[in-house]
Amino acid sequence: MGKNLQVEILVDPPFRNLVDERSLEKAALAALEHEGVKNAQATVVVTDDERVRELNRIYRGVDEPTDVLSFQTSGGEDFVAAPEAEAYLGDVIIAYPFTAAQAREAGRPIEHDLLLMVVHGILHLLGYDHAEPEEKEVMWSKQDAILEELVKGDEK
Repeated sequence: MGKNLQVEILVDPPFRNLVDERSLEKAALAALEHEGVKNAQATVVVTDDERVRELNRIYRGVDEPTDVLSFQTSGGEDFVAAPEAEAYLGDVIIAYPFTAAQAREAGRPIEHDLLLMVVHGILHLLGYDHAEPEEKEVMWSKQDAILEELVKGDEK
C-alpha cells in the first residue's frame, strides 16, 4: 500500500541559514524507504555542541560533544496504536558546529556530513548499531548505499 512517512526538521536559529532543511528531510526519507519502512515519524534536530554535549552526558554518561545522537522511542509491547497510525521512531540530534569541524577536517562539504548524520541517526532509530565490527560493516554499507542513492537522485 502507500507510504506514510513523516520527518520533522527543527533547526535552531543560529543555523537556519546554513542548513537546507529539505535535503535533510529527503535524506531521512531515503533511509526509511531504503529499509522498507512504510509508516513512521521521526524528528531531526540541528543544534549546537553544548546542547548535544548535555544530552550525551545525561543519557549516555559521556561528558563530551559528539556529531549525532539518536533517541529511539520505545513504544513497548504493551503500547497499542491504531493500525493506520505512524510509529514514532524517535529523534536524531545533530551538533552543527561539531559536524562542520569534522567535515572541514576530512575535506568534505558540510552538506555531505549533515546528510550522513541524518542517515546514520535514522539507521540507529531503526535498530542498527556499530559497536561490533560486523554491525559496523552492515551499518556503514547501508549508509553508503543510501547516500549513493541520494546523490544519484540529485543528478537526475
